Amino acid sequence: MRLIIIFLIGALSFLNWGSTGHRALAEVASFYLTENAKKKINEILNGETIVTASTYADDIKSDSRYDQYYSWHFVNMELDENYKDIVPSEKGDVFMAINTCIDMLESESTSDSDKSFYLKLLIHFVGDIHQPMHIGRYDDRGGNRVNVKWFGRNTNLHRLWDSDMINSYGMSYSEFAKNLPAPEKLEIEFERDDLIDWVNDIHSYTRNIYKDVSNGDNLGYEYQYKNFPTVKDLILKGGLRLAAVLNYLFD
Repeated sequence: MRLIIIFLIGALSFLNWGSTGHRALAEVASFYLTENAKKKINEILNGETIVTASTYADDIKSDSRYDQYYSWHFVNMELDENYKDIVPSEKGDVFMAINTCIDMLESESTSDSDKSFYLKLLIHFVGDIHQPMHIGRYDDRGGNRVNVKWFGRNTNLHRLWDSDMINSYGMSYSEFAKNLPAPEKLEIEFERDDLIDWVNDIHSYTRNIYKDVSNGDNLGYEYQYKNFPTVKDLILKGGLRLAAVLNYLFD
C-alpha cells in the first residue's frame, strides 16, 4: 500500500509539471481579450476557460492516439541559428503547430469539435514557444540532458525552466498572473509574420540560459534571484501575445 501511495504521488507530480506557468500565461491573456473574443471562445470551448484548457496538450501526451502531436511542443535549433536557417522536422514543430492551429480555426470547414481541439492546442503551444528551453539544442533535447541540482535535488535544465523555479516561487497561477510587472508595451496586435520574430526573440533567451549553466551545477537561491525576473517577463510576454492571437482570430 505504501508503494502504491508513493507511486501515485510521483505520478501526480509528473502530471503537474509546467501547469502553473501555462495557467498563469493564459490568465494574463484573459485580461486582454476583447468581449467578442471572450464570447466566441466561450462558445467553442463550451464554457471551459482558456486557463483550464492551457494544459490540455500536455494532458493528452499519456494517450497514444495523440503521439503525432509530441513534436509540436518544441523546435530544436543550434544556438547560432535562426528559424529560417533550419530544415523543419517532418514530424512538425511548435512554429508549424501554431500555424496549423490558426489555419484550422480560420477554416469554415472545421467542425465544432475540431475547433475546440485546435484552440486548446493553440493556447498551449503559444505558451510553449515562450519557454526558452522549448527552442533548445537537439543534442541535449532542449536541456533535458543537461543534468543539474536544484536546491540539492536532481533535475535538468529544461525542467528547471519549465517548473522548478515557478514552483519554488510558491504562488498559485492566479496569484502569479496578478503579481507580474506591468507591461511596458502592449503587444496585443498580431500578424502571421510575427511568429518567426517570436521564435527568434525567445531563442535569444535560450542562448543566455545555456551560457550560464554547465552539466552538474548545483543551483539555488542565487540562480533564482538572477533568473526569475526573466521567467516573469516571458510569461507576461507570452500572455500578451496569446491574447493578440485570440483577438486576431475571434474579434
